[in-house]
Parts: sequence; C-alpha cells; structure tokens
Amino acid sequence: VSNAGVGMAGPLECQSLAAMQSLMDTNFFGLVRLVKEVLPDMKRRRGGHIVVISSIMGLQGIVFNDIYSASKFAVEGFCESLVVQALRFNVAISLVEPGPVMTEFETKLYEEAERADYSRTDPETAEIFTKLYLRNSKDVFTSLGQTPEDIAEVT
Repeated sequence: VSNAGVGMAGPLECQSLAAMQSLMDTNFFGLVRLVKEVLPDMKRRRGGHIVVISSIMGLQGIVFNDIYSASKFAVEGFCESLVVQALRFNVAISLVEPGPVMTEFETKLYEEAERADYSRTDPETAEIFTKLYLRNSKDVFTSLGQTPEDIAEVT
C-alpha cells in the first residue's frame, strides 16, 4: 500500500522550483521507487496486489493546486500504464482516488498557505487565493470531507 504524499496550494508564481521538485519526488517518484522494489518479486511469484492511495486531483485539476494535481495526474498515468503489464503476471494494481479527506495533511496545508509570502504574484491573484480560495475550501472540506475511516472502509 502506497499512501505517502505531500501537498502544495497557492499561486504558481509563489512556489519555488525546489519545492515543486520535492513534491514530485515524494508524490510520484516515491511511488515509482516503491513499485520498483515490490513488483519484480510479485512478478516472479505470479501474484500480488499493489494499492495506491492518490487523489481525485489525479483526475481533475483544481485551481491553485497546479503542482499537486500534476503529481497526481502522473500517478494516474503511471498506474494505468503499468496495470496492463502487471495483469500478465497476476499482479493487481488498485488506484484509490478519494475526494476531500479531513486529516492533518489538509490542516498543515492551510496553515502553510496562510503564512506564505504572496509578494511574487499580482495583488489580484493573491487576494483571490487568500480571501476566496482559502476561506471557501476550508468550508468545503469541513462540510464534504470524508474521514480516513471512510476511505479505509471503502479500500
């Protein structure tokens, strides 16, 4: 089961390239490293099951989540491409893509976003992000978010 991930939200101009690369290293290449470790043995045994917990943002991008969504789209493409080969060896790959899940992951993301420096973007974008996006996305998560237990039960 692969469940590692980090988030990133905010105007693109305010994200450093190093932070973007770090996110991709965890969200995408972390999964690739895990699969490279377990898949050869599963293929030899002709059986296994890899479960990847991703995000709905691997199917639909959401404003101000550009890089996070890109990492989850990469996970989606990787798993979809690999599943055909894996099935030949009786190895299943399940990709779970939940919507909002109420965890500390989201809480930390909002706290970081509230403390971030938005001086590298235009004032209009900064205001849309801080006054509209942050305020309203918290309400969406609170009202529509699933619990980790919900996700575990379905998985």
